[in-house]
Amino acid sequence: MSRIWNFSAGPAAMPQEVLERAQREMLEWNGSGASVMEQSHRGKRFVEMAAQTEADLRTLVGISDDYAVLFLQGGATQLFAQIPMNLAAAGDTADYIDTGHWSRKAISEAAPYIHVNVAASAKADDYRSIPARDTWQLDPGASYVHYTPNETIHGVEFHSVPEVDSVPLIADMSSSILSEPLDVSRFGLIYAGAQKNIGPSGLVLMIVRRDLLARAGRPMAKIFRFAEQASNDSMLNTPNTWGWYLAGLTFQWLNALGGLPVMAERNRAKAELLYGTIDGSGGFYRNPVAVSARSRMNVPFTLQDSALDASFLKQSEEAGLLALKGHKAVGGMRASLYNAVSLEAVQALTTFMRDFARQHG
Repeated sequence: MSRIWNFSAGPAAMPQEVLERAQREMLEWNGSGASVMEQSHRGKRFVEMAAQTEADLRTLVGISDDYAVLFLQGGATQLFAQIPMNLAAAGDTADYIDTGHWSRKAISEAAPYIHVNVAASAKADDYRSIPARDTWQLDPGASYVHYTPNETIHGVEFHSVPEVDSVPLIADMSSSILSEPLDVSRFGLIYAGAQKNIGPSGLVLMIVRRDLLARAGRPMAKIFRFAEQASNDSMLNTPNTWGWYLAGLTFQWLNALGGLPVMAERNRAKAELLYGTIDGSGGFYRNPVAVSARSRMNVPFTLQDSALDASFLKQSEEAGLLALKGHKAVGGMRASLYNAVSLEAVQALTTFMRDFARQHG
């Protein structure tokens, strides 16, 4: 069976090398005679694997001992609520930067727990740009500043880490983590759903500065308290063992490739090829995002004649190009170029796009 080129926004393409290794180890993992999914998370083999996975991630990203690494469940969406519950007391204020769909989700979920100060918003620009830093109205007494470095639906991305003085910076990196080098010391907390650049859905990665674990937050179940999860090595309850294992294989794959600098160059080349095809189409394809804010990971585009959308999607799928339909909120098309999407896949897409434009232009 041949595999297609997968441009899904998430759950997304995974590295073929990782999938092939998981396939080989599916029934018999690490000399145990059983699958990793069939074994206790407190058994020696799994505990060793979990420790190695964390060590590999620390090496890959450059995470100091000042930060705890957690492998949690509930996805990034659950953390939209857990973050204010853990990092702020009742009546506190937190700053949020609104740059699109997922920023708005985070704001909505935080609102029952804290006063949300929307310090900047790109809504008036239909989320086609990033608000200039000098326009942000930050609250100097805020418990933290939250932002979404990359918005998957609108296709906008911060290309530098914003300065927020001494206030902890919180980042939802679900769609951009591990795509380029990262200075973790700039952040108080980073979180990311696994299903784009880490592994399968059902796992969420958190990198949190240890001093923030001491914040009292508010009364909540232990399962939601970050400090409890950290003190129990992310095993307060039974974790997603399969997702954790696959994340570990992905970290090994990235380290073997040469790490995040190599991946950043690969991602740059893919994005440049696709944007170049769009911009060079004479208006047949269009990307609405300001050039300075274009995402490397998620590229939305429209056809000059929307009546051709159905034909584009049908023919692209017949050509082995999967999941190019844009989100219903913005329409059109979208190609997600996460780490596991190869340059060859993007070359196949852009060849198809040029051929389609010649046929219908």
